[in-house]
Amino acid sequence: MFWKPFFVLCIFKDESNKTRTLKFSENQFTIAFYNLENFFDTKDDPHTLDDDFTPDGRKQWSKSRFRKKAKKLARTIKLIGKDFSSVPPVLVGVAEVENHIALETILKAKSLEEEDYGYVHFESPDERGIDTALLYLRSHFKVLDAETIPLLITNDDGERDFTRDILYIHGLLHQEEIHVFVNHWPSRRDGAEETQYKRIKAAETVLQKIESLPGAYPNCIVMGDFNDDPNSESIQILMKSGRFVNPMQQLLSPKSGSANYKGTWSLFDQIIISHSFLNYEPGTHSFKKAKIFSPKLLKEWKGKYKGNPFRTYVGKKYLGGYSDHFPVYVVFQEN
Repeated sequence: MFWKPFFVLCIFKDESNKTRTLKFSENQFTIAFYNLENFFDTKDDPHTLDDDFTPDGRKQWSKSRFRKKAKKLARTIKLIGKDFSSVPPVLVGVAEVENHIALETILKAKSLEEEDYGYVHFESPDERGIDTALLYLRSHFKVLDAETIPLLITNDDGERDFTRDILYIHGLLHQEEIHVFVNHWPSRRDGAEETQYKRIKAAETVLQKIESLPGAYPNCIVMGDFNDDPNSESIQILMKSGRFVNPMQQLLSPKSGSANYKGTWSLFDQIIISHSFLNYEPGTHSFKKAKIFSPKLLKEWKGKYKGNPFRTYVGKKYLGGYSDHFPVYVVFQEN
């Protein structure tokens, strides 16, 4: 049985140390996505290219640094959507996490240890060993089924590009059936245009799975680091299917986004939702708003990069920050 509060009055101090009182609606919940920026454990996996993230590696990734980052990530997850819901995010898709050890270390950190989070994670064939996963509050979400969807793409030389699988979860959000896709599409490392076909293939792969689902218009949430902005061809393939709305579209501007590269903001991190989440029928969930979660604690606070995400590393230089991406989230209302 799912837990559901009536309403909660919350009194706390915000980042400017001012006291705020919020009355949370009994039926508002947040769903988030967060790229964790290379969150590896400290052990060397002989089957992946994780050597840099070991104590003796190029980045000197120690147990102390690992634990500190886990605490920071846990704190961030706890705070996402705090202005709109009385509980932490009911679903959190994550990218760039190495394995179950890294996930469990986050969930056992002080900020989240009392929250009843479960997770779905599968090892993917990514050469670096970084995967996607879904965290979920057991009191609000029930997993019915989960699997990975291989992304079968080849490089120019005809060999397979071993990249992240697409994570698919079928479950009940409260009592409503939904289908969640957690993505980390191929990067632009070799050039945006040169690698565009890989992300187009990823979009087509997601659509193929959705078209195989029962029902004409299943409730779908497609979230992830797409390595493309809302107007990119790969994202537009999803949009032109007529199945989705992209509430993240309006959040990208020259002055804001979820990541910043060489002074230019991008919104590669997005949560795209089915049209069905725009209804207000009893027993369903309706979309309320979309946000980038970028409080001061997640930002560089001075210097040339002031206002950018406070990242863990720049090259091999350790900064001790959170991630090179801000989380994004949507607020749903249970009708």
